[in-house]
Amino acid sequence: MEMMGATSHPDQENTPLDDTLLNRVPAVVYIADPGEDGAWAYVSAQIETLLGFSAQEWMADPQLWARQLHPDDRREVLTAELNRSATESTRSEASEYRMLHRDGRVVWIRDDSVLAPDGDGELRWHGVLSDITAQKQNEQELKRRAEAHSTVARLGEHALERVQISQLLDEALTSVTHVLDVDTAILAEALPGDCLKVRAQYGWSDSEAGGLYTGIGKNTQTGHTLLTGEPVVVDDWASERRFEHSEPLRRHDIRSSVCVRIEGPERPFGTLVVLSTRPKAYTQGDVDFIQSLANILADALQRQQSEEAIEYRALHDPLTGLPNRVLFLDRLEQAFERARRRGNSMAAVLFIDLDHFKLVNDTLGHHAGDELLSSVAARLREAVRPTDTVARFGGDEFGLLLEEITSERDAIAAAERIAAGFARPYLLESGSHFVTASIGIALSGGRELPLDLVRDADAAMYRAKERGRARYEMYDEEMRARAVARLRLENDLLRALDRDELRLAYQPIVSLADESIVAVEALLRWDHPQRGQVPPAEFVPIAEESGLIERIGNRVLDEACRDAVAWSALMPPGRTLGVCVNVSTVQLAASRFVERVDALLQANRLEPSLLTLDIAESVLHDQGIGARQSLYALHRLGARLAIDDFGTGYSSLSELTRLPIATLKIDRAFVSSMGQPGGSGAVAEATIALARALSIEVVAEGVESPDQAAALRELGCDLAQGHLFSPAVPASQITAMLRRRTTDA
Repeated sequence: MEMMGATSHPDQENTPLDDTLLNRVPAVVYIADPGEDGAWAYVSAQIETLLGFSAQEWMADPQLWARQLHPDDRREVLTAELNRSATESTRSEASEYRMLHRDGRVVWIRDDSVLAPDGDGELRWHGVLSDITAQKQNEQELKRRAEAHSTVARLGEHALERVQISQLLDEALTSVTHVLDVDTAILAEALPGDCLKVRAQYGWSDSEAGGLYTGIGKNTQTGHTLLTGEPVVVDDWASERRFEHSEPLRRHDIRSSVCVRIEGPERPFGTLVVLSTRPKAYTQGDVDFIQSLANILADALQRQQSEEAIEYRALHDPLTGLPNRVLFLDRLEQAFERARRRGNSMAAVLFIDLDHFKLVNDTLGHHAGDELLSSVAARLREAVRPTDTVARFGGDEFGLLLEEITSERDAIAAAERIAAGFARPYLLESGSHFVTASIGIALSGGRELPLDLVRDADAAMYRAKERGRARYEMYDEEMRARAVARLRLENDLLRALDRDELRLAYQPIVSLADESIVAVEALLRWDHPQRGQVPPAEFVPIAEESGLIERIGNRVLDEACRDAVAWSALMPPGRTLGVCVNVSTVQLAASRFVERVDALLQANRLEPSLLTLDIAESVLHDQGIGARQSLYALHRLGARLAIDDFGTGYSSLSELTRLPIATLKIDRAFVSSMGQPGGSGAVAEATIALARALSIEVVAEGVESPDQAAALRELGCDLAQGHLFSPAVPASQITAMLRRRTTDA
């Protein structure tokens, strides 16, 4: 016992006045012998108010003081009392510790005491016991609030630092149980079907909480919070009458709890609940603290959902939900790594392309095409194992990754299962339809790059197309040789750019009325040092696939614009000379293509209307938004747009009218039969009539004879180009032609 203070002797007679005065002191005055079971010679009546025992009971039981010490403080208090008694120090000291009231409540005591001799010369504790419970509670509340503010700030900072959501949840739940001195904290996610599932928890084992589902109803604490958004506090479930005590909480002997709502972007994400096995009076500050943590977690969870959605969209095809090429290549790389580690398995890639899919879009519409692609995706998933990956590469192209196969027989078996699946009709809104597929198979030898294996399977698929479609082909040495040759040509093309082996030739476009030159078409030529002339149809697709087309296209545009400016100076007053340049869909879809055209026009000081960009007819029904946006931007810039080889791409009238097209160029295949006995110019005639109705200019390509020219004039065709007027010639010859015609004029 550590005590201070009084000067009276225990044997002195206490007068009524003395008792009256002591009873007015708002504390307990005492005199007691040293030691854990030292006798209490005197204790004032306030002991009953303080701890629930009368003065007589207290003095009658020397061990009562030690017995009522709080278990967590007993060792420290008794050790301090023993040390002070042993030193017989007469210095006054104060200590603070907890005692248990008779009814079990915890009471904080301040013990001011001194060890002093009594009248008989014996050292006894003289002291005063003061109730400082309220002071301690205030101190603890201030400390808890400071700790709560610090926890909220720290969690918010970590959320801004993009700490992983699992770590953020663990930190929040651990912190709230520590700050509020509770047993358990649970974050539960609201699921369809009016139930909650534990997403994260602290205080229970994973086996206790991992599969825990609980219903959501108006009569439950969590249900009320989810429905109203109001926090629900239950200080003691034993006396709670508003809500049902759920079975999981009864099983864990939960006596008190607080539940707050975690908001979501469109509906509540779930709840954050703190649970205690003791009755507990929660303050408004406690509820605000829990809600602050829930708000931070709501923002973090919403950000995670947004990031996951963005990542999903970036890695999956929006139509079918299948992995896209990027995710497919990533999984292929992982499959290679696993195969290398195990050493006894291999992987295969199947490249699948639907046969004649374009006809579905053209005859049934794009909605039916999308419906068919979704059905194909589902059927492909059915044909393979759960561990295999089915991906959509784009358009009507699909990829299949087979892992842990032992031979090419496994890959062939998968191809045959896929082919069998295509043998069944697809039931679309428009009716029952059959479709077949060409499949290319490439096996991993363990040393390829993912892109190499996909490229090999693609090459095998094209072989299947060449051999009649609706079949599969294995990638073999012959195809490898062709791929090597293609790669060699790509490397030669790159060197051709550096060595200026590419050049432009120009073919005049003339007016059929007087055969005057009104424009020229720029045509790219490649003079290969070993192979001689390489046809554009052979090297342009390689340029597009390798990414060289943008570099080549910029060079062509720049040179054509410079030549056009020089030729315009040779034209008679009031006459202009336009230049046509072929542009690929890859160029149109490039993010800065329009900016480059604008810069080239300005750099060469060429009037935009003198530049015509020839685009493939496929752009009219191309699904690429970037290409279409570029067309409108080029039109706003002032450049003219022409559809090249019109009539070969199954365009519809509605598609033609939606784009700002100035010129249609009739393909040479429809011109060649004109003017011949029995020849039919129906397509050319229809095209010219269509163009005139839409006020679109027409150019006939490949005009070779006067009869063809005469037939075109009769149909009302505006312009023509072909060997009848001039083949494609170097720029210098165009200059000579213009000078000669100017002189003749």
